[in-house]
Parts: sequence; C-alpha cells; structure tokens
Amino acid sequence: MSGRPSSTYRLQLHKNFPFAAASDIVDYLDDLGVGAVYLSPILKAEKGSLHGYNLVDPSTLNPELGTEAAFREWARALASRGIGRVADFVPNHMGIASGENPWWNDVLENGPASLYADFFDIDFHPPKQALANKVLLPILGAQYGEVLEAGELSLVREGGAFLVAYYQRRLPVSPPSIASVLERAAHALGDDKAVLDELASIVTALKHLPATYETAPERRRERAREKEIIKRRIETLISSRDACAQAVDAALRDVNGSKDDAGSFDALDVILQEQAYRLAFWRVATEEINYRRFFDVNELAAIRMEEPAVFDAMHGYFLRLVSEGLVTGVRLDHTDGLYDPAAYFEELQRRIAQARGEDGVNRTAYVVAEKILEPGERLPRGWAIDGTTGYDFLALLNGLWIDPRAETALTRTYGEATGEPSRFAEVALDSKRAIMRSSLSAEVNLLAQALERLAQGRRRSRDFTLRSLTTAVVEAIAAFPVYRTYMRADGAHEASDEDHVRRAIALAKRRNPDLNATVFDFLEDMLLLRVRQEITSEQRATQVRFAMRFQQLTGPMMAKGIEDTAFYRYARLIALNEVGGHPAAFGTTLAEFHAANAERLSGWPGTMLATSTHDTKRGEDARARLAVLTEMPEEWASAVQEWAEIGRRYESLVLDEAAPSLNDRYYFYQAAVGALPFGAEQDLPAFTLRLSEHMAKATKEAKRDTRWLNPRVEYDQAVETFVRGMLDDAGFRKSLTELVRGIGPYGASNGLSQTALKLGAPGVADTYQGSEFWTLSLCDPDNRTPVDYDARRRAVAELAGPPTKERARELLGRYEDGHIKLHVVRTLLRMRRALPLLFKDGAYAPLSCKDRPEHVVAFARERDGGRVVIAATRFARTLTKARDPWAVGGVWGDAMLELPSGTYRDALTGETVTSGGSAKLKDVFASLPVAVLVAVPG
Repeated sequence: MSGRPSSTYRLQLHKNFPFAAASDIVDYLDDLGVGAVYLSPILKAEKGSLHGYNLVDPSTLNPELGTEAAFREWARALASRGIGRVADFVPNHMGIASGENPWWNDVLENGPASLYADFFDIDFHPPKQALANKVLLPILGAQYGEVLEAGELSLVREGGAFLVAYYQRRLPVSPPSIASVLERAAHALGDDKAVLDELASIVTALKHLPATYETAPERRRERAREKEIIKRRIETLISSRDACAQAVDAALRDVNGSKDDAGSFDALDVILQEQAYRLAFWRVATEEINYRRFFDVNELAAIRMEEPAVFDAMHGYFLRLVSEGLVTGVRLDHTDGLYDPAAYFEELQRRIAQARGEDGVNRTAYVVAEKILEPGERLPRGWAIDGTTGYDFLALLNGLWIDPRAETALTRTYGEATGEPSRFAEVALDSKRAIMRSSLSAEVNLLAQALERLAQGRRRSRDFTLRSLTTAVVEAIAAFPVYRTYMRADGAHEASDEDHVRRAIALAKRRNPDLNATVFDFLEDMLLLRVRQEITSEQRATQVRFAMRFQQLTGPMMAKGIEDTAFYRYARLIALNEVGGHPAAFGTTLAEFHAANAERLSGWPGTMLATSTHDTKRGEDARARLAVLTEMPEEWASAVQEWAEIGRRYESLVLDEAAPSLNDRYYFYQAAVGALPFGAEQDLPAFTLRLSEHMAKATKEAKRDTRWLNPRVEYDQAVETFVRGMLDDAGFRKSLTELVRGIGPYGASNGLSQTALKLGAPGVADTYQGSEFWTLSLCDPDNRTPVDYDARRRAVAELAGPPTKERARELLGRYEDGHIKLHVVRTLLRMRRALPLLFKDGAYAPLSCKDRPEHVVAFARERDGGRVVIAATRFARTLTKARDPWAVGGVWGDAMLELPSGTYRDALTGETVTSGGSAKLKDVFASLPVAVLVAVPG
C-alpha cells in the first residue's frame, strides 16, 4: 500500500456498473484529480446485490462485477495514472438468505457439529430448550403449522442430496434425517437384493454419523467426511437404478403429504424437527432469534472475527489482492459490531504488513473504519487505523450553515404545526425503547437472561428477578450516550469507557426511581468487569462474555433507535437528522470547526472527510439548501401555514384520525424543499415518484402509524394520496417552486462553500459518486441511482484551459446545471494531488474577519513555503438581505479578511488578490462566493 491518498472517490459497484463500466471512467476520474477510487465491497455477495454488503464467499471476487482478469486490468489502468484502490471490507457479517453461503449451509446441515459452527455468532444453548443445538430460521410467511399443512414445505432431491424446499429457497437437510425416506423406498423395491443391501448399508451409515451436538474436532471431521461419502453412494445408487430413483421419489411424495389431509404431513413434520434448525414465522425473530445479526436484519448473520480460523478464512483472498498491489487501502464496515475492534485492527495491520513483506513496525497501510462519534466523543487513540470514514466531519461541516439564532423560532413553528415534543432527547429515548420492545427484543432478552445467570452465581445478587434485570438492561441501553464502549477481555479499556457506563447507569437510575438501585449497581459492576467477591475462572469468563456482548448490542440499538427511527420522528429541521449528526445540536461555531480541524491534523490526519455517502439520509446539497431555512424562520412559518391549509384537501381518515399525521406532513414539506431538482416542473412525475417512495420509507422507519414489521395499508395509502395530491396541486407546486427558487442560490452558495472547505481541510477528502454535480438525493435507494458520466465528461471538457473570472461568472450565472460545483471539485482535487504534502500534513491556520465574522469561514494550509487559503461564504441570504442572489463583490462593503501578506492567485477565477496582512473581501469574493487563493512565490 502507498499510504494515505490525496483524496477518494466512492464508486458503488454492482451488476449494472461492473469493473468494465468503472474502467470506462478512469480517464474522467484522472482528469478530475482523484487520488484513489474507493470501492464498495468487491468480494462475492448474494446474486443480484446492488450494494455488496451481503457477502457469501470471501475467497473470490463477485462474479457479477466481472472476472479477476477484468479487475486486474482496471487496477493496472488506475495504477498507471497514480490512482489508488481503497476497497470496502465487511468483517462483521455475511449474507445467509440466498442459499449461496457455503459456511452457513454447512451449519444448517450439521448444527454444532459443523466445521463452521464456530464461525457464526450462534447461541446453541439458549434458555428455550426447543432451540438447543438448533438455529432459529425465521423465514416463514405464517405460523409453522399453517405453512406445513398448506403444502408450502416439502422435501426434494437433487442427485444424492436432499433439501427442504420453501418456494424458491432450498435448505440443507441433516443426512441422518433422510433414513426414514430411504427405508420407505426400500419397501417398494421388491426383492432386488443388491439394491436393498446397499440401501440398508447406507441407512446404517447414516444412523452412525456423529450427532449434530458432537463438537469434538475429530467427530466434526468424521461427520464432514462421511456424510459426503454417503451422498455420493446415494447418488450412484439412484443414478444407476431407475427403480431405486422411482422408489425414492415416491417415498418423498408420501412424506410431503397432501393438503386435504392434515395428518399426512406428520412424517414431514418429524423430519423437519430432526434438522439442526427450526423453521419459524418471520415475526418470531424479534423475540427468539439465537444468532447475532447485523442490526435487525435476519438475512445478515454476524461472524466471530475474534476466532483465528475465521480471520484467516475471511481475509486470505483479500490479503492476496493487497500483497499484489491490486488493493492499496481498506475501508472497514461496521467495526462496532466486532467483539474486540482494537484487537481486530492490530491483527489486520500485522497481516497486511506480512502480506507486503514489511516488518509491521511503521504502519504504511491506509485503513479507515466506519465509526459514528457522538458529540464530545473521541476516537480511541490506540487504534491501529488512520481514522474514521468521515461522518464526524460531515456533522461538523453541516452545522456551519445552521444559524443558531433561528432555533427558538423554528422550534416554535414545529411545535405549533405538529404538537410534537420540542426536545430531541425525549424522542430519542422513546425510539430506543421502541426498538428494544420490537425488532431487537430477542437480543435484549438473551442479554437479560445472561445477566440473570450471573446474578444467580453471586449471593449478593441472587434475589434479583429477571424482570428487574431486564428493566435495568433496557434502561441502561436507552440511556447510553455513545454507540459502544471498548472494554477488553483482560480489563483494559479506554479512559472514557467508565464515564460512559457510569453516566448511562446514573441516568437510568434517575428515570426509574421505583427500581431497586442495587440492580443498576450490579449491572454497572458487570459492565466494568468489577469483582466484588471471589469468583471462579468460569464465572469470570461468563462476566467477560456478558460485558462484551452488551458492547456489541448498544451500537445496533443506537443505530436503529436514533438513525433509523428518531431521525424520522423528529422533524424540527431534517437537515440535522443525518448519520453522524445530532438534531439537538443546532449549529457549529467557527471556533468548533477550526478546533476540530486542528485536532484532526494532529491526531487523525488520515480520517476521511465525507459530505455524502451511500448511507446518508439526504444529499449534501439538499442539506445545504434546507439550512437556508434557518435564515428565514418567519417566511418558513408562513409557508408551513399555507401548505397546511392546502394539505387538508388531501388528507384521509384512518381509524377516525386524519392521515398522514401532522408530523409526517411537516417532514414531507422539508423533504420536498430539499430534493426539488432544478427544472422540476419539466419532470414532475419523476419527482412525485421519488417523494412517494421516500415518504413510504420514512413513515415506516418512524414506526408510529405504520412500520416494516406491521404495515398499515390504510395509512400507507393515505401517505401516497397526500404526496400525490400535494404535488398535483397547482397552488402547492407554485408555492414550493417559488420558495426553492428564492433560496436556490443561497443553498448553492452553502453547497459550494462546504465543498471547498471539505477539499481544503486536513484529512482525506471523499467525493461520493456523482456528487461533483448538485446532489439533491434522498436516502437509499434514491442516492444510489446511476450517474451520468457522459454529462460530466462534457462539463469537464468545457472547463479545459486556465481559469478566468469571465468563465467563473458565467458558470455562476447558470449554477443550476452544477458545472460551477464541478469546477470547484476539479480545481481542488487536482491541487490536492499536485501538492500532496501541503494538504496531507501542512499547517492549519484559521483566518478571521472582524467586520463580518459570522459570514466568512477561512483558513490557510502551509508547508515548505507554499500556502493555500480557502475562503467560503456563510449565511449569504442574511448578508445580502435576500436582495442579491450571490454574496459577491460590493455586498461585502469595506469588510476585510485576515490574510498573510503576499500576492495570491485565485485558482477558481484567475484573479489576483494582494494582502498586506489583510485583504478586502470584495476582492476575495469578487466573482464567486468561495475562493481558493494560492500564494504566488516571491
């Protein structure tokens, strides 16, 4: 690996945009100035996956993306232009829904006796005895008995292998369970002694296979070996004797039963009960699932990366790509789900160094981890990574465009329009509790039962009831201030971990005064691995497992409770409801912004700087536009009042209540303002479809009036009717279009400013695919639509040649086409690549403006005598009093910007600015609301 890239450009690869398509844009990315292509997962995922995070086989590339030869050719083309390859890697979970995962299939076939049983995080000994040595498979569309007697389950044969069929799904069968089928077949074969003897021998062999609960290594190997030999014998016998094949198939028809005779399914029921899995109604997962999932997604099973065998199997092929230089950096997905993230990072770095023939003492591998940092939280200093994937920067930068003076007014408007709580903390608490009652209740129950077992082993806690312990777990998680802590099995931990646990326990106590406080004290001891009395080594190990499991659960609870629930319930200003953000934090001060940049440079200079990702709730420019509402709270209140009157025409009555809810309508108004594309009147049907699909998702994510697990068709229809009615209404369309047209330039000014600041700040600036043009997208799938690279190529061609003020002003005059943003992106990406040391390690110096301090964000980057100054406009609508579309030229009056003495050339316009320690802002922003000033030598 070649260390930190100058920048990254994220590409979402899938069957419709494979390696070949990515190869076609290498010249474009090179011209853009990209330092490294940042790829979505490239290892084999489930067929048809459009994201790649449902990995099924880490030993090969995803065939839907192309061949290894195609990948190598693409990698060489990028390398020849000096462009790196940062690949997304998924260490926490695998896809298990499609039947393509050989490890999972082996577990289903063999249970705890599988060679891969220890690969997955499965509790084969849960409190429910019916699940002992089994995996709960919640895949049925109705109750098990109903599905069985409807004939939807059957036993089928493929050669010598037998499978359980449920519509398109095929599930492995434990070999001994088919003995009864072969015995049935034998009765129909007459007196063919050779066949009967072979069948009898096969049945004997099946019955003598090691049982699914036998986990000794030699017994596992024996079962794995012998079952395959038996399958080959069955296939040989059936393929060579037509009569035998017919008898077996007839036996299968008998076993599979008949819909008009419930009793005829008894034999199939017995066989299904003999499997190493229990088929169940999908709703059962919320309460009884016994394998750890990715969040609440049943189709993604967590793996035990802490096991050396799992690490080896998962990374072998990937490390070969690294050793050959085909992959030059790694982005790690959802590392908070790992048992011990710090240990994983250390081992990964060691293996990378080993793969590259390095000593591993000085890390040169570029590795970043997906990590959400809450306000005030710091990335653990000892982690062997270069930083995060940039959500912390996104939230920081996003807040710069939020005017804190509008908080009271916008809060009042929101409350009057919806009747919702004014404090986000209330909504967040209710949302986390709701998740623990519903989609993740199984995980909570297992954790509470584990805590009860710990309590029973200690005399001072033996009287704690399961109910009280469950309440303590729920309330502690609900109060948890961060995604997770990082206690390690040996007791080592981050300095802040104890503070986070104590804070959560103290808050949980205060919220639950009726619960014995000693229950919370006991939970705190368990989480901090304290020992109050002498315990056995086994009890200590159990305590460690509980604490580590708790840590793995708080992250999903936070993500599902906050990002995927509260963010859709609390709609005061949805520009703040973003991954990594906090809706209660109304704005970022200049001091906070500069301090964070300086801290990043000194501690984590390799952290990615993100503004849009495949997971953001809305595109960066949609947020930038919505932020303008904080500069016009009175006008926004008037618009809401007007739209509320129009909305009454399109509401429906659902269970005697008007639908959609007032809160969902308020969310819709903002979503429409943020996402309305330039020239939307020309493509109203497409915009209507986008908003309809987004509101269908947003209301289900809110989990109030409808939800994914329990959709209310009447409410869903009411939402659809409302959205389409509003967007068909000429009055609403006119009002919406006029508002967006009025704030459009100011939102674009914010967009250009945040782009320039991101590309100039300390860190590795990331550009999400296509966001070099305006990005007004909503959450996925809207933010994963195809990118028109032909249009971007044509735009780049227009930008050829040296920059001039005439061209800059012309681009600004037609800002709607996005070419002005592309100009800023291309200029700074090429500069970052040309001056890598300055942008990677150059000093950072904030620059102030005494006359308009709140309206300018500026800093200088310096190294080895070189200097680049980034200056950006803030609160442009307020500055211009909404009379001028752009804060350029004379609107700045005589205001001055602190600027080190010298002569500067603006890389965006070609204009010259001279400073004797300060410069006039009307010169700095003579043509554009952003400036990239390069010091002229001498």
